[in-house]
Amino acid sequence: MRPAIKVGLSTASVYPLKTEAAFEYAARLGYDGVELMVWAEAVSQDVGAVAKLSRKYDMPVLSVHAPCLLVSQRVWGANPIPKLERSVRAAEKLGAQTVVVHPPFRWQRRYAEGFAEQVASLEDSSDVQVAVENMFPLRADRLFGAGQTSVERMKRRGGRPGIGVSAFSPSFDPTDANHAHYTLDLSHTATAGTDALDMMRRMGSGLTHLHLTDGTGASVDEHLVPGKGTQPVAQVCRELAAGDFTGQVVLEVHTSAARTEDQREAILRESLEFARTHLVR
Repeated sequence: MRPAIKVGLSTASVYPLKTEAAFEYAARLGYDGVELMVWAEAVSQDVGAVAKLSRKYDMPVLSVHAPCLLVSQRVWGANPIPKLERSVRAAEKLGAQTVVVHPPFRWQRRYAEGFAEQVASLEDSSDVQVAVENMFPLRADRLFGAGQTSVERMKRRGGRPGIGVSAFSPSFDPTDANHAHYTLDLSHTATAGTDALDMMRRMGSGLTHLHLTDGTGASVDEHLVPGKGTQPVAQVCRELAAGDFTGQVVLEVHTSAARTEDQREAILRESLEFARTHLVR
Protein backbone atom coordinates (compact mmCIF):
# COMPACT_ATOMS: atom_id res chain seq x y z
CA MET A 1 0.00 0.00 0.00
CA ARG A 2 1.28 3.46 -0.89
CA PRO A 3 1.92 5.72 2.11
CA ALA A 4 -0.56 8.49 2.87
CA ILE A 5 0.32 11.92 1.54
CA LYS A 6 1.55 14.21 4.31
CA VAL A 7 -0.40 17.42 4.79
CA GLY A 8 1.40 20.39 6.31
CA LEU A 9 0.55 23.92 7.39
CA SER A 10 2.56 26.88 6.13
CA THR A 11 3.63 29.26 8.86
CA ALA A 12 2.44 31.99 6.45
CA SER A 13 -1.10 30.73 7.00
CA VAL A 14 -1.28 32.23 10.49
CA TYR A 15 0.04 35.70 9.56
CA PRO A 16 0.10 38.18 11.29
CA LEU A 17 0.69 35.71 14.13
CA LYS A 18 4.20 34.40 14.70
CA THR A 19 5.88 31.16 13.68
CA GLU A 20 5.11 29.43 16.98
CA ALA A 21 1.38 29.90 16.41
CA ALA A 22 1.61 27.79 13.26
CA PHE A 23 3.22 24.93 15.16
CA GLU A 24 0.54 25.20 17.84
CA TYR A 25 -2.35 25.18 15.36
CA ALA A 26 -0.80 22.34 13.35
CA ALA A 27 -0.40 20.19 16.45
CA ARG A 28 -3.88 20.98 17.77
CA LEU A 29 -5.69 20.31 14.48
CA GLY A 30 -3.78 17.21 13.41
CA TYR A 31 -1.58 18.39 10.55
CA ASP A 32 1.43 16.22 9.74
CA GLY A 33 3.93 19.06 10.02
CA VAL A 34 4.68 22.62 8.96
CA GLU A 35 6.31 24.53 6.16
CA LEU A 36 8.63 27.22 7.49
CA MET A 37 8.28 30.52 5.67
CA VAL A 38 11.54 32.40 6.22
CA TRP A 39 10.80 36.11 6.40
CA ALA A 40 11.16 39.19 8.60
CA GLU A 41 10.14 37.55 11.89
CA ALA A 42 13.34 36.75 13.82
CA VAL A 43 12.29 33.23 14.88
CA SER A 44 11.64 32.18 11.28
CA GLN A 45 15.28 33.01 10.48
CA ASP A 46 16.71 31.11 13.45
CA VAL A 47 17.11 27.40 12.65
CA GLY A 48 17.86 26.54 16.27
CA ALA A 49 14.71 28.29 17.52
CA VAL A 50 12.59 26.55 14.88
CA ALA A 51 14.06 23.17 15.84
CA LYS A 52 13.03 23.83 19.46
CA LEU A 53 9.48 24.59 18.34
CA SER A 54 9.43 21.39 16.31
CA ARG A 55 10.39 19.39 19.38
CA LYS A 56 8.06 21.29 21.70
CA TYR A 57 4.98 20.62 19.58
CA ASP A 58 6.14 17.28 18.12
CA MET A 59 5.60 18.78 14.67
CA PRO A 60 8.22 18.08 11.98
CA VAL A 61 9.30 20.72 9.51
CA LEU A 62 8.31 19.23 6.17
CA SER A 63 9.64 22.03 4.00
CA VAL A 64 11.39 25.39 4.06
CA HIS A 65 10.25 28.31 1.92
CA ALA A 66 13.30 30.35 0.94
CA PRO A 67 13.12 34.12 1.65
CA CYS A 68 12.37 35.29 -1.88
CA LEU A 69 9.29 37.46 -1.40
CA LEU A 70 9.62 41.17 -2.13
CA VAL A 71 9.05 41.83 1.58
CA SER A 72 11.93 39.53 2.52
CA GLN A 73 14.55 40.80 0.09
CA ARG A 74 16.92 41.72 2.96
CA VAL A 75 16.36 38.58 5.06
CA TRP A 76 19.62 36.61 5.40
CA GLY A 77 21.36 39.35 3.40
CA ALA A 78 20.71 41.01 0.06
CA ASN A 79 22.40 38.46 -2.20
CA PRO A 80 19.89 35.75 -3.24
CA ILE A 81 22.59 33.25 -4.26
CA PRO A 82 23.88 32.44 -0.74
CA LYS A 83 20.31 32.77 0.61
CA LEU A 84 19.18 29.80 -1.49
CA GLU A 85 22.12 27.71 -0.30
CA ARG A 86 21.41 28.74 3.29
CA SER A 87 17.80 27.63 2.84
CA VAL A 88 18.95 24.17 1.74
CA ARG A 89 21.32 23.90 4.71
CA ALA A 90 18.49 24.98 7.03
CA ALA A 91 16.26 22.26 5.55
CA GLU A 92 18.99 19.69 6.15
CA LYS A 93 19.34 20.71 9.80
CA LEU A 94 15.57 20.63 10.31
CA GLY A 95 15.08 17.31 8.51
CA ALA A 96 12.90 18.89 5.83
CA GLN A 97 12.49 17.18 2.48
CA THR A 98 11.93 20.24 0.33
CA VAL A 99 12.98 23.84 -0.22
CA VAL A 100 10.41 25.96 -2.04
CA VAL A 101 11.88 28.80 -4.08
CA HIS A 102 10.49 31.30 -6.58
CA PRO A 103 12.09 31.89 -9.99
CA PRO A 104 14.50 34.85 -9.88
CA PHE A 105 13.26 38.35 -10.52
CA ARG A 106 14.43 39.77 -13.84
CA TRP A 107 16.46 42.48 -12.13
CA GLN A 108 18.45 39.84 -10.21
CA ARG A 109 20.58 39.28 -13.31
CA ARG A 110 23.53 37.39 -11.84
CA TYR A 111 21.22 35.18 -9.77
CA ALA A 112 18.98 34.54 -12.78
CA GLU A 113 21.87 33.65 -15.07
CA GLY A 114 23.12 30.93 -12.76
CA PHE A 115 19.85 29.90 -11.10
CA ALA A 116 19.19 26.62 -12.91
CA GLU A 117 22.79 25.51 -12.41
CA GLN A 118 22.73 26.46 -8.71
CA VAL A 119 19.49 24.55 -8.13
CA ALA A 120 20.91 21.45 -9.83
CA SER A 121 24.20 21.72 -7.93
CA LEU A 122 22.45 22.06 -4.56
CA GLU A 123 20.35 18.99 -5.30
CA ASP A 124 23.45 17.03 -6.32
CA SER A 125 25.07 17.83 -2.98
CA SER A 126 22.04 17.23 -0.77
CA ASP A 127 19.02 14.97 -0.28
CA VAL A 128 16.85 18.10 -0.18
CA GLN A 129 14.68 18.74 -3.23
CA VAL A 130 14.68 22.33 -4.48
CA ALA A 131 11.17 22.74 -5.87
CA VAL A 132 10.76 25.85 -8.05
CA GLU A 133 7.31 27.42 -7.70
CA ASN A 134 4.99 28.75 -10.39
CA MET A 135 4.28 32.46 -10.05
CA PHE A 136 2.15 34.99 -11.97
CA PRO A 137 2.57 38.10 -14.12
CA LEU A 138 2.12 41.58 -12.74
CA ARG A 139 -0.90 43.46 -14.05
CA ALA A 140 -0.38 46.74 -15.90
CA ASP A 141 -2.38 48.80 -13.42
CA ARG A 142 -0.23 47.48 -10.56
CA LEU A 143 2.98 48.24 -12.44
CA PHE A 144 2.23 51.68 -13.86
CA GLY A 145 -1.12 52.90 -12.56
CA ALA A 146 -4.39 53.17 -14.44
CA GLY A 147 -5.01 54.72 -17.84
CA GLN A 148 -4.25 54.30 -21.55
CA THR A 149 -0.62 55.33 -21.07
CA SER A 150 -0.04 52.42 -18.70
CA VAL A 151 -1.45 49.96 -21.24
CA GLU A 152 0.85 51.27 -23.97
CA ARG A 153 3.86 51.08 -21.66
CA MET A 154 2.91 47.52 -20.76
CA LYS A 155 2.70 46.53 -24.43
CA ARG A 156 6.19 47.92 -25.03
CA ARG A 157 7.42 45.59 -22.26
CA GLY A 158 5.86 42.57 -23.90
CA GLY A 159 2.64 42.29 -21.92
CA ARG A 160 -1.02 42.12 -22.85
CA PRO A 161 -3.94 44.08 -21.38
CA GLY A 162 -5.57 42.16 -18.53
CA ILE A 163 -2.60 39.80 -18.25
CA GLY A 164 0.50 41.86 -17.50
CA VAL A 165 4.20 41.15 -17.78
CA SER A 166 6.41 38.65 -16.05
CA ALA A 167 8.74 39.99 -13.37
CA PHE A 168 10.49 36.61 -13.35
CA SER A 169 13.30 35.10 -15.39
CA PRO A 170 12.94 33.29 -17.69
CA SER A 171 9.20 33.44 -16.87
CA PHE A 172 6.65 32.90 -14.12
CA ASP A 173 6.20 29.32 -15.38
CA PRO A 174 9.11 27.27 -13.96
CA THR A 175 8.63 24.47 -16.50
CA ASP A 176 10.13 26.86 -19.07
CA ALA A 177 13.50 26.19 -17.40
CA ASN A 178 13.17 22.40 -17.13
CA HIS A 179 14.00 22.01 -13.44
CA ALA A 180 14.04 18.61 -11.76
CA HIS A 181 11.47 19.50 -9.08
CA TYR A 182 8.52 21.87 -8.87
CA THR A 183 6.03 23.39 -6.45
CA LEU A 184 2.52 23.90 -7.82
CA ASP A 185 0.63 26.78 -6.17
CA LEU A 186 -3.08 26.89 -6.98
CA SER A 187 -3.57 30.51 -5.96
CA HIS A 188 -0.81 31.51 -8.35
CA THR A 189 -2.39 29.59 -11.25
CA ALA A 190 -5.61 31.52 -10.60
CA THR A 191 -3.88 34.91 -10.61
CA ALA A 192 -1.89 34.00 -13.73
CA GLY A 193 -4.92 32.66 -15.58
CA THR A 194 -2.99 29.40 -16.05
CA ASP A 195 -4.65 26.02 -16.56
CA ALA A 196 -3.69 24.31 -13.29
CA LEU A 197 -4.29 20.78 -14.56
CA ASP A 198 -2.19 21.40 -17.65
CA MET A 199 0.62 22.83 -15.53
CA MET A 200 0.46 19.90 -13.13
CA ARG A 201 0.75 17.45 -16.01
CA ARG A 202 3.63 19.39 -17.57
CA MET A 203 5.45 19.25 -14.24
CA GLY A 204 4.92 15.50 -14.37
CA SER A 205 7.00 13.41 -12.00
CA GLY A 206 8.94 16.58 -11.09
CA LEU A 207 5.95 17.83 -9.10
CA THR A 208 7.12 17.22 -5.55
CA HIS A 209 5.22 19.87 -3.58
CA LEU A 210 1.71 21.33 -3.68
CA HIS A 211 0.55 24.57 -2.11
CA LEU A 212 -3.09 23.67 -1.62
CA THR A 213 -5.12 26.86 -1.79
CA ASP A 214 -7.50 28.56 -4.22
CA GLY A 215 -8.24 31.76 -6.11
CA THR A 216 -10.83 33.38 -8.33
CA GLY A 217 -8.54 34.89 -10.96
CA ALA A 218 -8.32 38.30 -9.29
CA SER A 219 -5.31 40.50 -9.98
CA VAL A 220 -4.01 39.84 -6.46
CA ASP A 221 -2.72 36.61 -4.96
CA GLU A 222 -5.73 35.50 -2.89
CA HIS A 223 -4.74 32.21 -1.18
CA LEU A 224 -8.31 31.22 -0.43
CA VAL A 225 -9.44 28.13 1.43
CA PRO A 226 -9.43 25.27 -1.12
CA GLY A 227 -12.86 24.92 -2.67
CA LYS A 228 -13.71 28.61 -2.25
CA GLY A 229 -12.35 29.70 -5.64
CA THR A 230 -12.37 28.57 -9.25
CA GLN A 231 -9.35 26.27 -9.35
CA PRO A 232 -9.71 22.49 -9.86
CA VAL A 233 -8.31 21.85 -6.40
CA ALA A 234 -10.24 18.65 -5.70
CA GLN A 235 -9.24 17.14 -9.04
CA VAL A 236 -5.59 18.05 -8.51
CA CYS A 237 -5.67 16.30 -5.13
CA ARG A 238 -7.40 13.23 -6.51
CA GLU A 239 -4.90 12.89 -9.35
CA LEU A 240 -1.98 13.18 -6.95
CA ALA A 241 -3.53 10.57 -4.66
CA ALA A 242 -4.11 8.22 -7.57
CA GLY A 243 -0.56 8.55 -8.86
CA ASP A 244 2.95 8.04 -7.52
CA PHE A 245 3.24 11.40 -5.74
CA THR A 246 5.73 11.13 -2.86
CA GLY A 247 5.95 14.79 -1.91
CA GLN A 248 3.93 16.88 0.51
CA VAL A 249 0.80 18.99 0.34
CA VAL A 250 0.96 22.24 2.32
CA LEU A 251 -1.99 24.49 3.12
CA GLU A 252 -1.01 28.08 2.33
CA VAL A 253 -4.15 30.10 3.00
CA HIS A 254 -4.79 33.63 4.18
CA THR A 255 -6.33 33.92 7.64
CA SER A 256 -5.43 37.55 8.31
CA ALA A 257 -9.11 38.56 8.10
CA ALA A 258 -9.98 36.27 11.02
CA ARG A 259 -11.05 38.39 13.98
CA THR A 260 -10.78 35.71 16.64
CA GLU A 261 -8.74 32.62 17.39
CA ASP A 262 -11.85 30.50 16.81
CA GLN A 263 -12.35 31.98 13.34
CA ARG A 264 -8.74 31.31 12.38
CA GLU A 265 -8.94 27.77 13.73
CA ALA A 266 -12.12 27.14 11.74
CA ILE A 267 -10.40 28.21 8.51
CA LEU A 268 -7.40 25.99 9.17
CA ARG A 269 -9.60 23.05 10.20
CA GLU A 270 -11.75 23.39 7.06
CA SER A 271 -8.63 23.50 4.90
CA LEU A 272 -7.22 20.36 6.49
CA GLU A 273 -10.53 18.51 6.15
CA PHE A 274 -10.62 19.38 2.45
CA ALA A 275 -7.11 18.01 1.98
CA ARG A 276 -7.80 14.79 3.87
CA THR A 277 -11.04 14.22 1.95
CA HIS A 278 -9.53 14.55 -1.51
CA LEU A 279 -6.09 13.01 -0.90
CA VAL A 280 -7.38 9.61 0.18
CA ARG A 281 -5.42 6.70 -1.27
